[in-house]
Amino acid sequence: MPRTFTVARSILVEASPSRVYGELSRPAQMGRWSPENLGATVSGGDGPADVGTVFEGHNKRGGFRWTTRCTVTAADPGSRFAFRVHAIGLKRPRLKAPIATWEYRFEAAGSGTRVTETWTDDRRSWPTLVANTFDRVATGGKTFAAFQAGNIDRTLRNLKRELEAPVRP
Repeated sequence: MPRTFTVARSILVEASPSRVYGELSRPAQMGRWSPENLGATVSGGDGPADVGTVFEGHNKRGGFRWTTRCTVTAADPGSRFAFRVHAIGLKRPRLKAPIATWEYRFEAAGSGTRVTETWTDDRRSWPTLVANTFDRVATGGKTFAAFQAGNIDRTLRNLKRELEAPVRP
């Protein structure tokens, strides 16, 4: 079976592009929505990250935990936020290699924002058989593309639910 290197999903959120961007461009906060990410350690604090910002993402799947090193590659307020994952490890990201790129696009749609989250598999040098075997072990039987589609759907639904929730006094 040929590999799928990119998965994208979209959702309409009843919030402005600048508000949605302001939330998703803060890597330390990603754990609020993601089914795998627990947040990030970001040098420079919790504000919106700029291009070149390096952060360590803390992740879990079942009982397995790992850390990634990421660098922000796009930070266009209200429009686009992206980062690439380029190192991974258990407690510290020691293995350096292209792993994945994550991108968020924000497009005004009526009174809200169409948010598109895209995952790109940057493991292009891996032979397909090796990648597919690794993926099925790491995800419990799925390819990473199928697995990430589910994660993206959950992340976007959680983001929508939080940003559309009534403001509490």
